[in-house]
Amino acid sequence: MKDHKDIRHMVQSGYARAARQQGNCCVGKETADRAREMGYDDSDLEVIPDSAQLGLGCGNPSAIAELSEGETVLDLGAGAGMDAFLAAERVGESGHVIGVDMTPEMLKRARDTASSTAMSHYVEFRRGVIEDLPVTDDSVDVVMSNCVINLSTDKQKVFEEAYRVLKPGGRLAVSDICLTAELPDTLRELEAGYIACISGALHIEDYRQAIDAAGFTDVDIERTDAASLLDGACADPVVSEALQKLSPDQIESVRRNLWSVQISGRKR
Repeated sequence: MKDHKDIRHMVQSGYARAARQQGNCCVGKETADRAREMGYDDSDLEVIPDSAQLGLGCGNPSAIAELSEGETVLDLGAGAGMDAFLAAERVGESGHVIGVDMTPEMLKRARDTASSTAMSHYVEFRRGVIEDLPVTDDSVDVVMSNCVINLSTDKQKVFEEAYRVLKPGGRLAVSDICLTAELPDTLRELEAGYIACISGALHIEDYRQAIDAAGFTDVDIERTDAASLLDGACADPVVSEALQKLSPDQIESVRRNLWSVQISGRKR
């Protein structure tokens, strides 16, 4: 596999293309179908601007975040802002939402959308990487992320940074992809597999160990079938490209051992 800088550049390039192409899988009705597969309901989709809905992600972290009016929320790898805008609707004008992303094209899209909404004065998007957050210590109530941490080559550092910026008692709410067995080497080495949020995924026990080591308590991990990533209403063509490199037995192994996880935790 490529080194850290190469992987970051590869991921950034892939998501720049997604921002320019209205998402990397689908548009219109299919985008909404994909969002429903990830756990968003129609009331969620009604408040999220259309330009923020790219059909990306693997869950709905806001569903486990238990957001309240007036809270400060940080979204790691915010992309076009789907979860940030949903969070902003829930924390209201007395709250504050910060989205962090490293891809200029995604940031531009999110900022343009914010400037056209009434949420522009309490939702903002900052350029940065999730291993070194441009956010002060002990300053946010909730850290959220949706299918992004798997893309990092230093997941331990991501969770340490999330812990650093949370206030004491602050909450972690993450949707991501995990494994229950190792992926085929063929898939691990594929650029398309990495961008598709598969090749960089950790075994679920290693993922939990990284969260625990960062200091989080009350950690809960719920897992569901990630088949929609592979062949749902809006299956990602990048995933399909990656799977075409595998044998039928290898594909079946990926289907059995790839999981969408919903993770919650709390800072001491």
